[in-house]
Amino acid sequence: MRKKVTVIGAGNVGATCAMFLANKELADVVLVDISEGIPQGKGLDMAEACPIEGCDVKIFGTNSYEETANSDIIIQTAGFPRKPGMSRDDLLMKNYEIVKSCISQAVKYSPNAIIVVVANPLDAMCHVALSVSGFPKNRVVGMAGVLDTARFRTFLAEACDVSVENVTAFVLGGHGDTMVPLLSSTSVAGIPITDLVEADKLAAIVDRTRKGGAEIVAYLKTGSAFYAPAAATVEMVESILKDKKKVLPCTALLEGEYGVDGLFIGVPVKLGVRGIEQIYQLTLTADESAALKNSAAAVQDLVDVLRPHLG
Repeated sequence: MRKKVTVIGAGNVGATCAMFLANKELADVVLVDISEGIPQGKGLDMAEACPIEGCDVKIFGTNSYEETANSDIIIQTAGFPRKPGMSRDDLLMKNYEIVKSCISQAVKYSPNAIIVVVANPLDAMCHVALSVSGFPKNRVVGMAGVLDTARFRTFLAEACDVSVENVTAFVLGGHGDTMVPLLSSTSVAGIPITDLVEADKLAAIVDRTRKGGAEIVAYLKTGSAFYAPAAATVEMVESILKDKKKVLPCTALLEGEYGVDGLFIGVPVKLGVRGIEQIYQLTLTADESAALKNSAAAVQDLVDVLRPHLG
């Protein structure tokens, strides 16, 4: 039986996810959105691109969750963009309501799916998805670390003038300004990055990585990144659907790992057909450990605001 993926949200990230999924022939794709005509039009446009691209999958858009039934994976991209004058807590509660509504409807028709959360604030929205779905923790995973690590690798490859494929790295922690790029685990073809790039330049690259999303927003003026977030999401989905068991930095619920309990933050995990199949604990330097605790504390602040609303 062919695999099926539901993408909730037909905006830039969701639509790009759907097209990448189709191009890779990973699954049939259902694009669902509350806006009448938008998912249908984008879905039809993508379906008509498939003969040209040579990808033999079904892809369509809908406003009905009934048509998402029996999905193997649910990708939650729908969310409210922050507007001028809106506080972080305002945005948090707006997206709480959106994610709550979307996930509750989707899991009703796909009770055995794995949820991949993309909506922001990412780490907090994973808590919402877990609470609303009632799924075990291995079937709720957030997309953040793959994207943040890709940005880190891009900047390092530029600095070293080498292929991005030779750069190995991990970015852990919350998806925001407190994320933790691990210099101790970063190398170029096995050569420690600290042997190749000066300390002050590395510090600048770490800072640029933390502000990677904001840098793109500043250029676009009226939007945010979507190509790299979609590509990161699809890499995770591919590892799950093909049971590739890739080790990727993803947002997972920790229960004591890294000294964190009951909180979703980014860590290295093995992604396979059962979702998160293992969480890996890396040996961190004292500075990295302190930075990860600081990042977890920032996520905790958001979750504390949501706590009265979570089951």
